[in-house]
Amino acid sequence: MSTSAALLEEPASLWQAKVAHAFSRAAPHYDRLASAQRHIGESLWEGLPETATRVLDLGCGTGYWSNRLASRYPHARVTGLDIAPGMLAHARVRYGTRITWQQGDAETLPFEKPAFDVVFSNLAIQWCRDNHAVMRALKRVLSVGGQAHITTLLPGTLAEVAFAWQRPEALLPLPGARELHGIIESSGLVLLRQSIEPRTFYYPDLHAVMASIKGVGAQVARADARLTRAELAAAKARFETLREPQGLPVSYHCFTLQLENPQ
Repeated sequence: MSTSAALLEEPASLWQAKVAHAFSRAAPHYDRLASAQRHIGESLWEGLPETATRVLDLGCGTGYWSNRLASRYPHARVTGLDIAPGMLAHARVRYGTRITWQQGDAETLPFEKPAFDVVFSNLAIQWCRDNHAVMRALKRVLSVGGQAHITTLLPGTLAEVAFAWQRPEALLPLPGARELHGIIESSGLVLLRQSIEPRTFYYPDLHAVMASIKGVGAQVARADARLTRAELAAAKARFETLREPQGLPVSYHCFTLQLENPQ
């Protein structure tokens, strides 16, 4: 059985616990290493509405975007939600109580309906195994006319890393754009806008590449994850064949969505 298939068959509670643990461990270093995530979030930021009164940062992490949302909408009630208690602890220390911090997951949002007129979610829902549940939860908590602004990832993301390690099955099993379209339609949400944009970031060496992934929690421990020195050397050599003048490339296939709850 491939790693991707094993992840899909794993009990949901176990998978969520692994994700929460990985991101909690990453919290102290996340802000220093999350440059790719920040760049991708900026394109999402540009499409937000001018006004909002109840805002959810879904997958808030260390609270960077939650804090910016609170500044952008100074009269709004801003909530930051994350599955990882370590991330939320870091956010509370850094940004205090002007933002409401809530532990929970995107598939079963712990809010009364309707709770928000804007949901912001940058690179979070790709960690969810049940996208049908995510979209139903968004439909439930959005007010009529409320919008969800989301970035997620499509297949092809981290292809260079998969090539270097020769373990493409170890990557997250990501749904394609067509599959997500069907899921959105079945939820009752309306797709207002979308864009697909390949983004490539560059790193000086393999150590920096892996730090950018592990350091933001974007890797869940697997039983077969240990590599020998020979395997590590081979991975470095393979990655070097991809080197460009800017450095070693790492690709993210970004899917930006603007959704609305019509009723």
